[in-house]
Amino acid sequence: MQSWFRKKCLLCEATSDGDFCRPCRDSLPHLPTDICMVCALPVKGSQVCGACLAHPPAFDRSIAAFEYAFPVDALLQGLKYRANLAMARVLADLLIARIGPVELPECVVPMPLHPVRLRERGFNQALEIARHVSKNTGVMLLPDVCQRIRDTPSQTVLPWKERERNIRGAFTCEADLEGKHIAVLDDVMTTGATLNELAKVLRRRGAARVSGWVVARTLPGALPSAS
Repeated sequence: MQSWFRKKCLLCEATSDGDFCRPCRDSLPHLPTDICMVCALPVKGSQVCGACLAHPPAFDRSIAAFEYAFPVDALLQGLKYRANLAMARVLADLLIARIGPVELPECVVPMPLHPVRLRERGFNQALEIARHVSKNTGVMLLPDVCQRIRDTPSQTVLPWKERERNIRGAFTCEADLEGKHIAVLDDVMTTGATLNELAKVLRRRGAARVSGWVVARTLPGALPSAS
């Protein structure tokens, strides 16, 4: 490829054939090898962790591309808070690479925003990422099948134990999802309370399986994020 067609790494601006040069891509904050297949938190042996065994969530598994740490957190914040919509495709590609050859669901549902938050931000970052994931995996996108009907306080301002109560009853869905495997796509997952609440709603509408697809997973001891 001629040099004038080559790109610059998004992180160090070195010449690159893709979004990242090899050193920067290798240095991205990958999750540990051994994680719980349900909640994506570190656990010995990559089995289901004790918390998920004791209190099984409404979702069946989670796939996270990275740990919520620098520079992935900065890339996500650029999309979410600075409206760098071009970053949605970059983040989608990173997530697709992590999803790999797993059994794909029939549909992908972006985590919905309340209309008030949507008007303030002007876009739903989960939907922007989901558009690219759907296009490049062939999984059907259902952008409007779920709605957020409660404008709850931001999860980021709440202690982890209060997030489940805060999000309770926040979503609705009227679609018939009988027997379908649904992937819920979000940018960040912290406690899993938001994903779990939406998964409950999808289950009530007949979904047979619910997976969580997230760009980043916050690990215990890290700074709290939104979900």
